[in-house]
Formats: sequence, structure tokens, C-alpha cells
Amino acid sequence: MNDEYYMKQALQEAQRAYDLGEVPVGAVVVCQERIVARCHNLTETLNDVTAHAEMQAITAAASNIGGKYLNDCTLYVTVEPCPMCAGAIGWAQLGRLVYGAEDEKRGYRRFAPDVLHPKTKVTQGICAEEASELMKKFFREKR
Repeated sequence: MNDEYYMKQALQEAQRAYDLGEVPVGAVVVCQERIVARCHNLTETLNDVTAHAEMQAITAAASNIGGKYLNDCTLYVTVEPCPMCAGAIGWAQLGRLVYGAEDEKRGYRRFAPDVLHPKTKVTQGICAEEASELMKKFFREKR
């Protein structure tokens, strides 16, 4: 299993969000080569602006592994996290963050580039084109 495999799993979650009319962002958390959380945006479904895929995934993973710190875990998310999600990633002390498409308008790197835990390793651009295309398609259809 590699980064592309797990990002494809996150893309499946993004497609689920898309099918529900949610902004198509998906996330999976991997711990010891095992997926411990699969989530997608649920802000419309739950009527909750904090119900981003990353927030859902962090909560589910912590519950699954029985601890609030995710030092040994990797979060795969289809789009660069927003500052809120990046803050949660920092508080969870996630070991690694892997994301697909950049979010030039609302991504954490624009507003809070130092918000992640200092030990969190970041990899970007995995399946970026697929993630970006799904987002563009979603917003084209909404407008």
C-alpha cells in the first residue's frame, strides 16, 4: 500500500460527499497500514459548518484507536485542509498529513502556515488532478 492507494480511498469518500450534494472532500486515516477512519464532508447533512471531512476523520480515528493523539497515523485528504482543520490536525499531533489538491483561497498554508504540530510531516499533490477536477465539477454544477 502506498500514498496513491490511500488517496484513492479518500477520493472514494469525496465522491460520496459529491453524491450527497456536499462539497466533495474525502479523508481517510491510516494507522499501521490499516484504515481506521473513512469520512467525507457532512456540513450540509448535519447543518454544521465544522463537519469537514478532516474533523470527522480525526474524531473517528481517535475513537477507533482509543486515544486523542494520532502521532502514529497519517491523514489522507483530497484537498488542502482549511485553518480550522489544520488546527485540529495540530492538536491531534498527527504524524503525517497527505493531501491532493491545493486550496489557494481557503487553505491553511495561506492563513496559518505554522498551525500544524512541528513533527507533522506533510506531502502534497497526491492525486491532485483528480481531486481538483471533482471540486471544479461540483462548483460548476452549483453555479
